[in-house]
Amino acid sequence: MSANINAYLSFRGTARDALAFYHSVFGGDLRVGTFEEFGMPVGDGEGGLVMHGQLDVDGHPWLMASDVPSRMGWTAGEHTFSVSLSGDDEAVLTGWWNALSEGATVTQPLAKAPWGDSFGMLQDRFGVSWLVNISGS
Repeated sequence: MSANINAYLSFRGTARDALAFYHSVFGGDLRVGTFEEFGMPVGDGEGGLVMHGQLDVDGHPWLMASDVPSRMGWTAGEHTFSVSLSGDDEAVLTGWWNALSEGATVTQPLAKAPWGDSFGMLQDRFGVSWLVNISGS
């Protein structure tokens, strides 16, 4: 069982370029999936945007990123960073989700996602954005 914490960066249409740049800086293995590949609805012409990109260095998640579709609010410098909790330890990650949810604004309830994991998003009572992804739950 595992649980990891990582930086998760958000962009408006430039996630692929940013991930390629960070890959050139840090090396490692880069994986990029689009909204279209994940079967997620977005606006016209946005299917090719990055829904999830991940840079692994030395076999460990290093940095994650995505594009924010036009239907969602995003301001450079203001909505560019979240903290991502991920892994397959459902009890630990669900416990962290429940604790972080106290006094939070939940923007996506923790629930089964189209890619097969459980996923949720919230902004905690201190204004920090959190993403939780529980593999295969």
